[in-house]
Amino acid sequence: MTRFAAPIAEQIWDMKYRLKEAGGAPIDQSVEDTWRRIARALAEVEQDKAGWEDRFYAALEDFQYLPAGRIVAGAGTGRSVTLFNCFVMGTIPDSMGGIFDNLREAALTMQQGGGIGYDFSTIRPKGAEVHGVAADASGPLSFMDVWDAMCRTIMSAGSRRGAMMATLRCDHPDIEAFIAAKSDPARLRMFNVSVLVTDAFMAAVEADGPWDLIFGGRVYHTLQARDLWNKIMRATYDYAEPGVIFIDRINAENNLNYVETIAATNPCGEQPLPPYGACLLGSINLSRLVEDPFTEAARIDPARLADLVATSVRMMDNVVDASRFPLEAQAQEARAKRRIGLGVTGLADALAMMGLRYGSDAAVAQTGAWMEAIANASYRASALLAAEKGAFPLFDAVAYAKAPMILRLDPEVQALIAEHGLRNALLTSIAPTGTISLFAGNVSSGIEPIFANSYTRKVLQPDGTRTEEEVVDYAVALWRDHMGDAPLSDHFVTAQTLAPMDHVRMQAAAQPWIDSSISKTINVPADISFEDFKDVYAEAYRTGCKGCTTYRPNDVTGSVLTVSEAQDKPDGREAAEAAGGEIIYMSEPLDRPAALEGHTYKVKWPDSEHALYITINDIILAGHRRPFEVFINSKNMEHFAWTVALTRMISAVFRRGGDVSFVVEELKAVFDPRGGAWMNGKYVPSILAAIGGVIERHMVSIGFIAGEGMGLKSDPQAQVVNLGHKPGPACPSCGQYDMRMAEGCLTCNSCGYSKCG
Repeated sequence: MTRFAAPIAEQIWDMKYRLKEAGGAPIDQSVEDTWRRIARALAEVEQDKAGWEDRFYAALEDFQYLPAGRIVAGAGTGRSVTLFNCFVMGTIPDSMGGIFDNLREAALTMQQGGGIGYDFSTIRPKGAEVHGVAADASGPLSFMDVWDAMCRTIMSAGSRRGAMMATLRCDHPDIEAFIAAKSDPARLRMFNVSVLVTDAFMAAVEADGPWDLIFGGRVYHTLQARDLWNKIMRATYDYAEPGVIFIDRINAENNLNYVETIAATNPCGEQPLPPYGACLLGSINLSRLVEDPFTEAARIDPARLADLVATSVRMMDNVVDASRFPLEAQAQEARAKRRIGLGVTGLADALAMMGLRYGSDAAVAQTGAWMEAIANASYRASALLAAEKGAFPLFDAVAYAKAPMILRLDPEVQALIAEHGLRNALLTSIAPTGTISLFAGNVSSGIEPIFANSYTRKVLQPDGTRTEEEVVDYAVALWRDHMGDAPLSDHFVTAQTLAPMDHVRMQAAAQPWIDSSISKTINVPADISFEDFKDVYAEAYRTGCKGCTTYRPNDVTGSVLTVSEAQDKPDGREAAEAAGGEIIYMSEPLDRPAALEGHTYKVKWPDSEHALYITINDIILAGHRRPFEVFINSKNMEHFAWTVALTRMISAVFRRGGDVSFVVEELKAVFDPRGGAWMNGKYVPSILAAIGGVIERHMVSIGFIAGEGMGLKSDPQAQVVNLGHKPGPACPSCGQYDMRMAEGCLTCNSCGYSKCG
């Protein structure tokens, strides 16, 4: 019997988490092998390695505890990757040299697969005087553009693009430009952006008072606080960004406010971190813990939950010692505080299995109770770990005992902390779990509601045939197993039908027990009024949330995977069927036909003795011609190794399908520090950029893209069949139109790709 609850779960495992040899042959023969690999790696730091390996395996088994994807993919592999999910970089100095030193550190961090956050509030505003060079400052947004370009050229470990978060204080003189930056859909594409909102600003908004924009003690401009707030609200209403981070609340609630000040978060916002702060993440899968689901006796056993939490905390603490770090400063910061972020996933499924409607009073109360139990169990486990292995180095018993989170814990847990200290300075966080939720059988993600009860996934098989695959929410599938064809109970509710304030209530219920923060997206309908939209943020602030992220379908980001489950046809087929759909996603690379048509192009790079010859062969799928493979040849042996590598990499990308035009963009962005060349009246920054230009012209000639610098020639949205869905943006990894906004991040339901890394 397979361990996987759905075909997509096994496919996610094979694509993302299964250990394989360099040539693709699997090392992990089963998911049990993957669990064993992780358990063995994380038990290496224990004295009783075999005993703890078995206990760790038992926690991982059946997807009860889900380490974050980087741990699942990297632990026990011997690869030079970080097992930490997210970092906040050092404070950016207000100097050109310091700024570019930070850019270098960011690049090194992204190479190992870490998502990163920055506070750009330390950079002087646009137009400010730069002493000593007789020039005006270009402002923080200009440097954000530099970071954005860097991120586009670096692929994170596991073939993921890097993810970044940029924050700016609400009193920075360039805040209005920052708020408006993402109105241009082509700008800052690699960034999530959020405004650091202070308590003083919110008070000024409430009083409709003035608000000073200040840098270096100088007031640059004064405006009405409510006008600035409305600009923030209008921007996120129109194009979903910027997010809002209540930074004073974060610092006041921080257990470590006696040794650190926070000004930035990781890309999805669930980890407010100090300079060089790092955090690793993991989730308790509540849906796997519900006993006797859909009955009056449905429950989660408190003792079983507490035991699983304790084992998970120990595993995560061991990751601090087992992981590599891109920078020594990050290693020192992690070891000084031993921060971890244990959260949950499958919450909405668990509530449905308990007969509770997500967002109801009973569900809010149950959520708070589960989070309280997890918090107490986490801190209890960390205190006992401190007794065994020692407290984190910066633990100060007197200062730490004053933290609001500590004062909320059970007296027995507070007493343990006072006696032994804590192994981990912070312990709880609710992170995005999009991919690992699919891996665990399509359980509901994080603390989000069920996004859709089911949807149809399209897969192109290697022989060119098309298959349809129903992907069913875990709790819905379990209902079918228990209840047969009985209609779903009223306890099942999806993100599309949930009232926005119900989202807020659920986030607020969890927040008191989360010492870091929560990654959550509040989905709101496109027709929500602006005033009602603003009320969502006001309620989030009033009820103690540390931040707020909403998503409203809009013209800039598109209508991401909206679901219309009520529009089914009488015969059971859903209303969104369309004829002749071209399916883009491929489960495996296509086999090469015996013969392909193509073209060969000659590129003569100035000052080079030999020309390059670039052959591009095409394949025809569903009546459309698309690039399939590339060969690059030259008599210049200096080029041999990199041209072979480039040939293999580009061909591998082409054979996976999807909108592969991004290859052109990446190649054309490469610059040679020795200088480029003028070719046919255009400056080309490198020989790789010249190759990108050739591939682009070929794509134009076969009709794959509309023109130089343009996208696909025909709109696949009109052709791809996604039953039950209105098309949104295509996934940049697999090409499917299954992107959704969840937990503050665009995530693909088909392949698990996440914009946030």
